[in-house]
Amino acid sequence: MEQRAYLTLANGKVFAGKRFGADGETVGEIVFTTAMTGYLETLTDPSYYGQIVVQTFPLIGNYGVIPSDFESSKPRLKAYVVREWCQDPSNFRCEGDLDTFLREKGIIGLWDLDTRELTKIIREYGVMNAKISSEPILPAELEELRSFRIIDAVESVSCGEVDITPGRDEKHRVVLWDFGAKDNIRRELQKRGCRVITVPALTPAAEIIDLHPDGIMLSNGPGDPAENVSAIREIAACCEAGIPMFGICLGHQLLALSQGAKTEKLKYGHRGANQPAKELATGRVYITSQNHGYAVKNETLPPSARLSFINANDGTCEGIEYNHQPAFSVQFHPEACGGPLDTRFLFDRFIALMEGAK
Repeated sequence: MEQRAYLTLANGKVFAGKRFGADGETVGEIVFTTAMTGYLETLTDPSYYGQIVVQTFPLIGNYGVIPSDFESSKPRLKAYVVREWCQDPSNFRCEGDLDTFLREKGIIGLWDLDTRELTKIIREYGVMNAKISSEPILPAELEELRSFRIIDAVESVSCGEVDITPGRDEKHRVVLWDFGAKDNIRRELQKRGCRVITVPALTPAAEIIDLHPDGIMLSNGPGDPAENVSAIREIAACCEAGIPMFGICLGHQLLALSQGAKTEKLKYGHRGANQPAKELATGRVYITSQNHGYAVKNETLPPSARLSFINANDGTCEGIEYNHQPAFSVQFHPEACGGPLDTRFLFDRFIALMEGAK
């Protein structure tokens, strides 16, 4: 028998739906993603830590569960909201269905509600907190819902210890600074002959420098970038050491903060596989995969840095190049799986940067 459940937004709006996945109640920050494919990558992206994710595409789960497509070992999101989920997936790589996967991982699912109206509300009012429960919450409980905050996000998703992954031919030695890294970042480095040494988010700069890396990859991750005071300080120390550096998403923001720039929270963020990023040097627009709720403020970049990409929709910062050190970063995901491959050349640019430094 299908169980009813309710999604209550912090502004008081209530949506009735049906449960799938795990039972229970949960509170999180509600966001939407416009990606039409790659739901497995979305579910296992650590950057969604603490969030209730809404898929705007109406049918999810049609190719089932494929573990080799995961971006991390398990989902980090609070709940998953879809218009409709496929109960009978069909794909030669399929190893299970979405409902069973969510139940096994303890992730609450909600379906059969108007995700289109829900997305329009988030776009109009901005990202807000929400609660999934068996009954709509009372108006008196809304203030408590509004007070929810995502805390210790990076520490909660970063690896617990150093891990070494060999690459093809091992031409380069790269430290992957794990703030919630997607696995495909590591795969893209391996393909290009990199021995990848993954280190936890709170690793001191001195320990990273002692590893004698040819380059440092600053990974994606969840939460407010400005809260990572320790990581920002250690990144600045690695910059002073002159080690080539490439930052993606949260790593891009942390690198900018380490050099004196500021970040801000966006109204509803950029999440999806069809976000346009314009390269200022060429005027070319790339279609990119993105997942972020914060951005570097363009006007706060130091004199030693310049904008390299902007979002073609709203002009926000999508990339930075640094003049006084071998470092660059992008807000979007060049390693995207389940998304466009247009910007994978940036990994080759990182390889060239390391070879030039040698």
